[in-house]
Amino acid sequence: MDISVIIPLYNEVESLPELHRWISKVMEANEFTYEIILIDDGSNDGSWNWIEKASVEDLHVKGVHFRRNYGKSAALHTGFEEAQGDVVITMDADLQDSPDEIPGLYAMVKEQGFDLVSGWKKKRFDPLSKTIPSKLYNATASYVTGIKLHDFNCGLKAYKLEVVKSIEVYGEMHRYIPYMAKQAGFSRIGEREVQHQARKYGVTKFGLSRFVFGYLDLMSISFISRFGKRPMHLFGTLGSLMFFLGFIAIAGLGIHKMYNLWNGILLERLTQSSYFYLSLTSMILGTQLFLAGFLGELISRSSAERNLYLVDKRVNL
Repeated sequence: MDISVIIPLYNEVESLPELHRWISKVMEANEFTYEIILIDDGSNDGSWNWIEKASVEDLHVKGVHFRRNYGKSAALHTGFEEAQGDVVITMDADLQDSPDEIPGLYAMVKEQGFDLVSGWKKKRFDPLSKTIPSKLYNATASYVTGIKLHDFNCGLKAYKLEVVKSIEVYGEMHRYIPYMAKQAGFSRIGEREVQHQARKYGVTKFGLSRFVFGYLDLMSISFISRFGKRPMHLFGTLGSLMFFLGFIAIAGLGIHKMYNLWNGILLERLTQSSYFYLSLTSMILGTQLFLAGFLGELISRSSAERNLYLVDKRVNL
């Protein structure tokens, strides 16, 4: 099979018929063998009823229905597990991603050898309240991850099948799939300017809060990728440093006290000095950080990560 198209959706029943026709037209025009995997993330507007009907009329359509809304990352994770095409295309269900971009994305992966290609909506039909924060966010994400992409949030992406089978998308980490791919050893990451469509039906499911959460997720994935499997390297280093500084400070206070006593100079007791308590606090915090790293190391080496998404129904899978 050439292409798997994975479409996460939540209450998008109005756009699904047009999107299905559009994708099918593009696929048939280019003679691709394909599957369309629709991941219904707990919709309550009749989206699943449409998917069930479409799967009977068109065997290319496959569907998964979650019992409740888990979020886009969960939907993509499940879609990646089900995908079978040599190239996996992800896109949103709101018709803002154009299926006409699929052949170009496919060619970049299949012919040019990219592991992952991310879309770049250079010209966007969104208000300034979304575009300006988005530019700031993408600039920060590009700097932190070291991946030169203009639009980390673009839902239109193409992957080699082995890429999606080698990464685990969880939480709200769908924004950072390129970084996950890079950490998994897939370094050929490209970008393609794609057409952005104005929303035709319904309203956006994402608010400005996603930019706040996006920064928090960026910090989280950056930390996990560096220290998730070796927490002792961070906490142990910081703990040892703080303990050592505190110990040196207390030792210095003790030596200073003994020197003055030897020379008959009377000073206040060490316990009356604020430096004594600062040094002691540093040693205590250093010990706690070291123990936190040790416990983190034990947990990371003995626990297996799992994601459990309650799939309610499947069709054609």
